[in-house]
Amino acid sequence: MFKKLWTLSASLLLVGGLLAGCGGNNNAAENNTAGNTGAGNGNAGTAKEVKINMFTASPEYTEAFNAYIAEYKKVKPNVSINLEIMQADYNTVLKSKIAAGSTPDVFQTTAGGDIDTFAEYSADLTNEPLAAAMTDAVRANMSSKDGKVLGLPVKGNLFVLMYNKKLIADAGITEVPKTTAQLDEAITKLEAKGITPFANAYKEWWVWKHVFQHFVDAAAIDAGTDAKTLVADFIAGKTTFKDHPVLNDNFFKFVDTTVKYGTDKPLERDSNAEVSDFALGKAAFMTGKGAWDEEAIKKITPDFQLGIMGYPVSEKAEQSMIITGADQALRINKDSAVAAETIEFFNWLYTSEYGKNWFSTVAKVIPPIKDAPLPALDMPKQMDEILKTEKSGDLSVNYSLDTFHQKFGELMQAYIGGSKTKDQAITEIQKAWIQFGSAAQ
Repeated sequence: MFKKLWTLSASLLLVGGLLAGCGGNNNAAENNTAGNTGAGNGNAGTAKEVKINMFTASPEYTEAFNAYIAEYKKVKPNVSINLEIMQADYNTVLKSKIAAGSTPDVFQTTAGGDIDTFAEYSADLTNEPLAAAMTDAVRANMSSKDGKVLGLPVKGNLFVLMYNKKLIADAGITEVPKTTAQLDEAITKLEAKGITPFANAYKEWWVWKHVFQHFVDAAAIDAGTDAKTLVADFIAGKTTFKDHPVLNDNFFKFVDTTVKYGTDKPLERDSNAEVSDFALGKAAFMTGKGAWDEEAIKKITPDFQLGIMGYPVSEKAEQSMIITGADQALRINKDSAVAAETIEFFNWLYTSEYGKNWFSTVAKVIPPIKDAPLPALDMPKQMDEILKTEKSGDLSVNYSLDTFHQKFGELMQAYIGGSKTKDQAITEIQKAWIQFGSAAQ
């Protein structure tokens, strides 16, 4: 998403003049008198005006972000937060802003390896109340290799293969498939009923990493190691796809299957189109997505019967796992003229009663903090039930940089588009892993 969480189409790119003048350093002159007194007493008549520029890649949370911005205005009337959101080319634009000395006061990156990539621009939040509020797993996702908390979780996340309970039942499928053989059987039954098995959004580069991580986790289990170590071995060139049949064979077979038995023109279907296809009952399964999609699905079809499951990645049912964690981080520019006020704002969000409830009732996402209620949605409830008896898979996208994931997605698009063979795609993916590496190695 990005979303990467990065969950809406490239058409949401904000272009032209909107991209100008969002940088925290550009904002220094107008804020340099605010200091630590700007947000101190909430009295609009005496407090200095403070402007915080926030640059994110999560357009699906525009309304939710604006809600907490408006609420904070009641707490600190002198603080204004300028929200700029884009998705397509976000990484490129962010790096351009940083190179130009216009680093935003708040910006978004992926978690994991990218925590260290942007460490020199990020405020140390280790001893802040917001860091103490994070769950242990999320705090680990926000921490640098030397243990400093340098990021704020946008949300907790959940990566699954979604399915339409009604269509599955209509096809006579009584149990969701957990193995590749069971998936093949389910596809046969769906086809017999005239039901398209898969909705895809293969126009988006980021959906590929969401699918791939399930197979990486299985490959790590088969290799007797963990996903972090396996990814590090790929980055170091110590292993190849051929060493891991679940990657070399199963992953590509799954992709081929979703294309063959999926909605038409997969390279033309973006995130919005995929959600629409799935919500309207045009396909039984939805690939490459996660918890952030439920509200969009329910807006289209309010009574949609939504189910979640792990990906069938092998003939070992136990390797079909849902994946939880936090993959997106907000960063506070340590050199911002309003860094102190920005930290104060996020401390409020992560520790106040409003903030604890904002995740579940406004954003309607899985809270990344302790002592916060789950949203009243199907996916988090089902996640909670599944995790009572099954383990969560590792959010292995965190162990590579998004520069790698974007290249990976482009290569997979070339593969299904026919301009690269499977062997060519694999060779270039392995080279990209070594080339882009990870800041966390």
